[in-house]
Amino acid sequence: MKQRGEQNQINKIRVMFQDEGRFGRINDPRRCWVPRGIRPSIGKQIIREFTYVYAAVSPADGVLDSLVLPEVSAEAMSIFLQEVSLRHLDESIIIFLDGAGWHKAKDLKIPDNIKLSKLPPYSPELNPTEHIWEEIREKWFENKVFLSIDAVVDTLEQALHTLENDNERVQSLSGFDWIISGNLNAT
Repeated sequence: MKQRGEQNQINKIRVMFQDEGRFGRINDPRRCWVPRGIRPSIGKQIIREFTYVYAAVSPADGVLDSLVLPEVSAEAMSIFLQEVSLRHLDESIIIFLDGAGWHKAKDLKIPDNIKLSKLPPYSPELNPTEHIWEEIREKWFENKVFLSIDAVVDTLEQALHTLENDNERVQSLSGFDWIISGNLNAT
């Protein structure tokens, strides 16, 4: 029984899918279009410098939360989860993710409004965040050579800013039928 003055607080439930993407100075030359009779010249480099993007996508409405961090670890994952929590303070969030070690580490700090749930092992095709990585690699990293890791980070920030501000595009990339038709985001 409710006490006088007690309100029935119902938070919106937000369903998100999370993953980390590694981006760096090793490039993967891809096909490209050039006028007939011209042979394309594409730079290639093998420099082992990387940075990582943590991202969580909400396929129902195209919301993308991301953070560029220098490593994958429980500490970095805790920072990312705190950021997602702060961006959605009035919501309860269920985040589906893979079984990476830092996702289940004992020192992982999970905010009160977030619950983590694992996707089946060895099934990246179930995670719509993988399509965000494909989009970034195709549109911002295709056939580019970066002179520094800072240039990689700058390009990543530009890509993520563009995608975070284009909910329709993110929704079209991540809105798998089984997620959207399942009405996973509810109040």
